[in-house]
Amino acid sequence: MAGVLTFKQFIGGADQLLLQQNFPSSSTNLVYNFAQDVTNWTFASDYQTIVVDTITYDRYTGEPSFTNSKVIGSFAKAEITGDDAPSITNAASGLVRVTLPDGMYTGPIVPDARKNVPITVVGFTWTTADTPAQVQTHRWAIVQSWEPDVTIGDPTTDPGYTAFTLS
Repeated sequence: MAGVLTFKQFIGGADQLLLQQNFPSSSTNLVYNFAQDVTNWTFASDYQTIVVDTITYDRYTGEPSFTNSKVIGSFAKAEITGDDAPSITNAASGLVRVTLPDGMYTGPIVPDARKNVPITVVGFTWTTADTPAQVQTHRWAIVQSWEPDVTIGDPTTDPGYTAFTLS
């Protein structure tokens, strides 16, 4: 019996990986509550868009299935900097603002794409002030959905796209 392969199983990850579907123009602000003093901790965010050859969806739940999917290429990795970079809002309480900014993927998208689907993976990493330091990362995988003002087209034809070649 065929099963549904989740993105966590497909790309690797445990509870620290969340999948969502969103538009390239969307931006989300999150607040992490570490519930402890985060003075002298460091925080960073980065992202990279991968392209998956095919995605299917469960007809009852609407959940994406990656059972027959392959990552066929990617776009360059970028750091999240400036006003969108993670920032401590209250060090003593452990509150940190994390932004999933708009414009992380700017290439073409096929409306209602099931083929050559861009998925932007955002990583949020923190390093504690302990000795030795503890390093943790959470990731969000955002299936990019077409919207007006996005070029209609195949992401694999974008000049920034790099195909994977396996030897």
